Amino acid sequence: MDLSIVISLFNEAESLDELLERIHAELSEKQLNFEVIMVDDGSTDGSWEKICALKQTYGNVRGIRFRRNYGKSAALYCGFEAAEGDIVVTMDADLQDDPAEIPEMMRMIREEGYDLVSGWKKKRYDNALTKNIPSKIYNWAARKVTGIKLHDMNCGLKAYRKDVVKDIEVYGEMHRFIPYLAKNAGYEKIGEKVVKHQARKYGVSKFGMERFMNGFLDLMTIWFLQKFGRKPMHLFGVIGTLMFIAGFICSVWLIVEKLVRQSHGLSFRQVADQPLFYVAIVCLLIGVMLFLTGFLAELISRNSAGRNNYNIKERI
Repeated sequence: MDLSIVISLFNEAESLDELLERIHAELSEKQLNFEVIMVDDGSTDGSWEKICALKQTYGNVRGIRFRRNYGKSAALYCGFEAAEGDIVVTMDADLQDDPAEIPEMMRMIREEGYDLVSGWKKKRYDNALTKNIPSKIYNWAARKVTGIKLHDMNCGLKAYRKDVVKDIEVYGEMHRFIPYLAKNAGYEKIGEKVVKHQARKYGVSKFGMERFMNGFLDLMTIWFLQKFGRKPMHLFGVIGTLMFIAGFICSVWLIVEKLVRQSHGLSFRQVADQPLFYVAIVCLLIGVMLFLTGFLAELISRNSAGRNNYNIKERI
């Protein structure tokens, strides 16, 4: 199969007829063998019934229905697992992504050798205060942390080589960072294409301002897991050791200074009367705790089921 289109949706019943009509209008004339996988993330507005009706109309529609709302990452994970196409495209169900962009994104993967092509909504029709400005700040931070030069990492319209979606695990709210997950899985040829963004036609956005704070926290989480997930002692152990050494040096300095001044008959303060002494004690305790945290994390990592999971590109 040439192409799988994975669509995660939650209460988007009004837009599904027009969405499928657009997809088939753009792709049927290309003589592509494609499927549309619609993942209903616990909708309550009749979206599933609409998907069932569309399956009768279009033979290449497949549906997955969750018992409750789990989030976009869970929907994409199940969609990726079911996808059979050589190229997998993700898009939103709110009609803001244009299916006309799909053929060019497929060409970039097939002819230019990209592993992943991400859309860039250069001109947006969202509210500037609640979406556009926070999105620019978020994408700037994401570029700095991940090293991936994408202008719109969270764009829902993306195209992937099949191997990419089969080798990565999307969970929690990590759908925002699929390019980073792909990069850390060894797929480093990541491209970008300017895509047309359209104003929402039906319903309301399912995302509020809180997603940007959550996105920043998730960014820090995924950075930590990818960098230190298999070697936590390299972080906790180093910081803990440095803090312990700093506390130890301060403690020794205070004791030696007191003894020297005492031996020369000079006035001196008791070690326990000095604020620096308590700072040194705190550094010693935190250093020990961080070191032990790294040690325990290392034990957990060494005994995890996935400690020897590696992506092998080819064998001869």
